[in-house]
Amino acid sequence: MRDRVKPAPPLFIAGCGDIGSLLAVKWRERGARVTALVRSEAAGRRLQGLGLETVFGDLDQAESLCSLPLAGTVLYYLAPPPPTGEGDPRVRNLLAALTAPAVLPGRIVYISTSGVYGDSGGEWVDEETPPHPQTDRARRRLDAEAALRDFGRRHAIPVIILRVGGIYGPGRLPLARLQKGLPVLLEAECGYTNRIHAEDLVAILLAAAARGEADNIYNISDGHPGTMSGYFNAVADALGLPRPPALTLAEAKEQLSEAMLSYLSESRRMDNRKLLRAFGITLRYPDLASGLAELQVKGER
Repeated sequence: MRDRVKPAPPLFIAGCGDIGSLLAVKWRERGARVTALVRSEAAGRRLQGLGLETVFGDLDQAESLCSLPLAGTVLYYLAPPPPTGEGDPRVRNLLAALTAPAVLPGRIVYISTSGVYGDSGGEWVDEETPPHPQTDRARRRLDAEAALRDFGRRHAIPVIILRVGGIYGPGRLPLARLQKGLPVLLEAECGYTNRIHAEDLVAILLAAAARGEADNIYNISDGHPGTMSGYFNAVADALGLPRPPALTLAEAKEQLSEAMLSYLSESRRMDNRKLLRAFGITLRYPDLASGLAELQVKGER
């Protein structure tokens, strides 16, 4: 899936983990200048090894974010919110540092979560579906969306919101959980979940810099929802591991973690047609089977 673009703009990535690093490498291959925000020397050395420029700053420390080289950049905000609370002060700290026109980015792309929709009872959701977050984790993401969209409107900066389903791919498989034989919910009692392969997500992030429309939201998934337990079973089969034991919902409430139960308590199917139409892309992995088949070919876990 390739997107023809004009000469690459300067890029700035806040939150340069595995997805951010893959994205940065793709932009570097296009000749782009990429700068990443880091808060440790180890992270700086790792990203410099990929050919990136780095600047130090901590999203939890507003005073450290002054004078960042953001002017005219495509700002990718990929950093997670704090682990507690209903708001995202990290996003707000960064935006508060952008007080002068000379430091404003030219465009902002933000990775949010499909969790902002809450539970739809398995019904399809599109970008016009009102958000109804039911966990603090999702409320923090919706707060960040609101802060960024308001900032974009006030400063006439295009802000593109990507509501992303579960990400899978090399290094993003539940290998440790499967090896430990941890249980899952009976598939017949599972609701719907949504996924996107990491490589497709990176390609979408590339396209968003050129084709994402200002103050717009896009659902990011492969368009083929499944269940959480079906996902674990499919990964186990692909990796030649035993399928995990299955619990009834009543048993799961006693044995599974609160975090896992919060995922299992919501069911929705994401409509990705706006994404495909607006970005003019074809997903390399349009369903879980194709993504796992590629992993088997590469022998990756």
